[in-house]
Amino acid sequence: MEKRAKIAPDAVHHPLFARFYGRFSETTDRKAGVTAHRRELLAGLSGRVIEIGAGNGLNFPHYPGGVSEVVAIEPERGLRALAVRAALRAEVPVDVVPGAAEALPVKSEAFDAAVVCLVLCSVRDVDRSLAEIRRVLRPGGELRFYEHVRAESRALAAVQRAADRTVWPLLLGGCHTSRDPLAAMEAAGFDVVTFRRLRVPEKGPRHPASPHVLGTARRPDAA
Repeated sequence: MEKRAKIAPDAVHHPLFARFYGRFSETTDRKAGVTAHRRELLAGLSGRVIEIGAGNGLNFPHYPGGVSEVVAIEPERGLRALAVRAALRAEVPVDVVPGAAEALPVKSEAFDAAVVCLVLCSVRDVDRSLAEIRRVLRPGGELRFYEHVRAESRALAAVQRAADRTVWPLLLGGCHTSRDPLAAMEAAGFDVVTFRRLRVPEKGPRHPASPHVLGTARRPDAA
């Protein structure tokens, strides 16, 4: 029998951020070009997919028809309620369930692909979360990612670190902009297949959350 750490499904609680995000995220995504990145992130997926940190379900309209089922994990109660409504409008079956990235409430090797979209920045334990994602993916399964990433510019990276130590996580639902998801995925045993760095929005002044990375990693096949 598998033994995994248990985390209360509502341990993540950001009611003010959830209310703000639920009201303005769709418009903000569209203006910043994020909607197009979400479509690219999910293009070509098929089979059973687990999405970790589904938020209010902004990815749901973009899942392609080859996906047989999406299990969408969301720990924040307010965002989860919005995701349930979004799931009803999705063109593929979406089951929204409570749970935390560090202790996914699903069986091992049960999914063909996993999706993390602007979520590794806010999990409490990146290494543990990625270990859980690796556990639930079948050998050879894909991890699609679209995440904040540490800036390549030293000056902006310093600004990111300062923001992460002060007000940024408090105002933005626990978000940390200076993490390095690529290095974390490799350390967790994933093969990073392809990625590209993005600036969001593409034009205008840069800020701590401007640097993004979008790509695909893979759980290695069983030996």
